[in-house]
This record gives sequence, C-alpha cells and structure tokens, in this order.
Amino acid sequence: MATDDVRTDRLSVLLDQFDKAREQAQVRLTGLTDEEYLWEPVAGCWSIRRRGEATTPRAYGPGEWVLDLGAADIPGGEYAEVARQAASGMSVAQIAEDWSVSEARVEEVLAHEGKPEPDRTAVTTIAWRLCHLHTGFAGGWEWAFGGKKQDPKLMVDFTPDAALALDRFWAAIDRWRDSIGALTEEQLDTVGFSTFPYGSDAYDPFVSVVAGGNLEFIHHMAEIAVLRDLWRAGRQ
Repeated sequence: MATDDVRTDRLSVLLDQFDKAREQAQVRLTGLTDEEYLWEPVAGCWSIRRRGEATTPRAYGPGEWVLDLGAADIPGGEYAEVARQAASGMSVAQIAEDWSVSEARVEEVLAHEGKPEPDRTAVTTIAWRLCHLHTGFAGGWEWAFGGKKQDPKLMVDFTPDAALALDRFWAAIDRWRDSIGALTEEQLDTVGFSTFPYGSDAYDPFVSVVAGGNLEFIHHMAEIAVLRDLWRAGRQ
C-alpha cells in the first residue's frame, strides 16, 4: 500500500483514529430502537428518566428527562486520573471541587498512589452511555471553541427517542471533529485552551484533551456495542 500521502503529524494521527472510531460506531448503532436504547440489563441501572422519577441524587439535565448520576465519590477505577490531576498542578482543593468530594477523600485517594480499587460504577443503559458522551462533547466544544459560558450538564435536552438522540449526538460529534480539524500546532500545545469546568482540561495542553476525547469516545462506544450484543443474544 502506498504511504506517500499518509500524514503522521500529531493532529492527523488523532483525527484518523477518531474518524475510524466514529465510522465503526455509526455502523454499530444502526437500527437502534427505543426499547433497546432504554433496556436495563440489571436492576438499578443508570439511565435517563423523567425528572420526577429520577432515583439518583445528582441526576441532571435541562428538560423533562434527566441523566442519572450517583452520590459524589471517586470511583476506584479513577484513582490514576486523580493522581494525574495532582501531577498536572491541580491542588487538592481543586480536585475535591472537580469530583464534588471532600479534600480528605482526595488525600485518601492520593495515598493509594494511583493504584485502583474495585470499581463500583453502576451498570448503565445504552441511553446513559450515549447521553454521557453527548454531554461531554457538547460541553467540550463549548468550553474550547464556543462562548465558554454554558454548564455542560444543561446543554443536552435528553430524549427517550433513540433516533432523535442519535441525530443530535452525531451533530455534536461532527461539530467537535470539524473544530479539532482546524487546530494549529500552537493551539494543540496551549495549556488551558479548553476551560471545561469538570476535570483538568484547564491545566493540560489541548493535545492531551483531544487524545482524551478520543479515548472517551472509543471506550463508551465499545460498552454500547457490548450492550447491543447482549440485547440481541437475549432475544434469540
């Protein structure tokens, strides 16, 4: 295969990775029904629910439907991320504010030196994974390329209509991708190019934020693909 036209600069590699993941994800999500979108494989799943029916303490959203979010804590699988945040220059107080936990809890996590504990993250529906991603990418665009004013948790009007949710999701994803594609080398290296209010974006060079967005997209889409496989297997 000829490689003369293959670009290997940082941005091109990240875009190529994202484009391939997006193409595979769109194929995997073809034909998603409302029933499958909201299917709860086990009792107590996190999902989207009508505001008056939410059972998690921090469920959020601007409209009738809200996205489940449990009590504030740092999951065992995120200990390494907390250690990375501290290494990037975030203070214990800033990390505590980011995770909505006490400074004592952050100190406890840092004492583990990033070593994970068993993760107790809830099982989720496809709707939860997709809407979580949508929130992240809509908010990520706002706080890097937009007005840097809107709370990401209030930017996405969640819906139980799978087709509508996908249409809105792909529009947000494509807007993110188009803006990333126009970045300069200087912007990639700029610390604080994104000031996303949840996480350490403001302390990181933007190339790390872009790479992290790719990983977030890939791992949640892989989880959605597994949920689709389980749904189909249960109906054979």
